[in-house]
Amino acid sequence: QVQLQESGPGLVKPSQTRSLTCTVSGGSITTGYYDWSWIRQPPGKGLEWMGVIDSDGRTDYSPSLKTRTSISRDSAKNTVYLQMNSLKPEDTAVYYCAAGIPGRPGEYDLWGQGTQVTVSS
Repeated sequence: QVQLQESGPGLVKPSQTRSLTCTVSGGSITTGYYDWSWIRQPPGKGLEWMGVIDSDGRTDYSPSLKTRTSISRDSAKNTVYLQMNSLKPEDTAVYYCAAGIPGRPGEYDLWGQGTQVTVSS
């Protein structure tokens, strides 16, 4: 059974750059059965899709975040990464990675438990 586990820095100061990690177990991130999205939920708000990396390593990003966001992977570690630059207080959110069905945007089979990132001085 495929499982996703996020980890991240917790508390971050504004303007810093930080990375989050999504470790996938129970299945390879390169098989093509899933693609891998990052999604966040700010306090009191809805889910916001941030970007995706597919099994071939191709990426796509939300237009509102693409200048500050980079998604990458390490196939040997079966891990997907989210790097965010120039962090702002409004980036405070719970960050999730999710396994999506290729060709079916917005449909996710599996979610991690989420990791809280707080941007504050």
